[in-house]
Amino acid sequence: MDVRDSNGSVLQDGDSVQVIKDLKVKGTSSTLKRGTTYKNIRLTSKPEEVECGKGKSTIVLKTCFLKKV
Repeated sequence: MDVRDSNGSVLQDGDSVQVIKDLKVKGTSSTLKRGTTYKNIRLTSKPEEVECGKGKSTIVLKTCFLKKV
């Protein structure tokens, strides 16, 4: 299965991605700012979602809001 970012680049496990739009996180009052970089992403079973981690927290982001760095 091919997982692609918003520009059409193929994503793989361990890639770095950047958020292209400010995103509100459901269930919290925090916001992911545009330009935030996540390293070492993990692919999920769904081609439109990836897992990103920063510190101890892990979130799932849609690939339409990400671009490969």
